[in-house]
Amino acid sequence: MRSDLMKNAERSGDPGTFVLQNPRMLRVDLAGTSGHFFARQGSMVAYQGDVDFAYQGSGGVGKFFKKAFTGEGMSLMKVSGSGDVFLARDADEIFLLELEDESVTVSGSNVLAFDSSLSWDINRVEGASMLSGGLFNTTFTGRGVLAVTIYGTPVVLNVDTPTYVDMQSAVLWSTGLHSTIRKTAKMGAAIGRGSGEAYQLCLTGSGIVVVQASEGHPVPKP
Repeated sequence: MRSDLMKNAERSGDPGTFVLQNPRMLRVDLAGTSGHFFARQGSMVAYQGDVDFAYQGSGGVGKFFKKAFTGEGMSLMKVSGSGDVFLARDADEIFLLELEDESVTVSGSNVLAFDSSLSWDINRVEGASMLSGGLFNTTFTGRGVLAVTIYGTPVVLNVDTPTYVDMQSAVLWSTGLHSTIRKTAKMGAAIGRGSGEAYQLCLTGSGIVVVQASEGHPVPKP
C-alpha cells in the first residue's frame, strides 16, 4: 500500500527515551526508564507490548490534600512493563524539557508525562489569594525528561525586566524567578485575551517564562 500517510510511520529512538513521534504525539520506550514513568491519566492513545497502567492519584497523601485544596496537580498514572507507549492530549503541541539537576515551575494542566527520577511538589505563588483565583503550580526538580502540552504555539520570553503574564497563559518558568501577583489598576479592565482580567503573574529576576498563545481550551457551551 502506498500513501503519504506512511510518512507518519513510527519513529525509532534510544531505549528509555522520550521521543516526539510528531509535534502532537509522544512515544516512550519503557526499556531503560527505571521500570516505569508517570503520565497524565487518560493520555494514552496506543501502546505495544506488555504494559501496565496503574492509577497514581496525586502522588501521595500530602500531594492529595494539596491538590484537593488548591485545584492544582495532576491525576497521574504509573506506566510500567515493557514496550512502547504513545501519549497525546487534545492534539496539543508537545515539548520536551531535559532537566539536568535543576528545577522548573510548571502549570499542572500542561504536564503530560515525566521520568520517575524527577521529584515534584505543589507550591503557591507568593501573593496569590482566593480573591485572585489562587495560583498554584508544580515544581519539578532533578535529572530527567518532562513532557508538557501547549495549546497554541508558545513564545519563550527572557525575563531580564519585570514581566507580566496572563495567569492562564503561563505554561512554565524558571524556578529561580521571583513570582508575585499583580492587580490591574482598574478592576475589570479588559487588558488580556479574556474580559475583566484584574490579575497577572509578575516575574522578576533572571530566567525564562513560556507563554502559550491562548488561555487554554475553550469551555464547551452547555
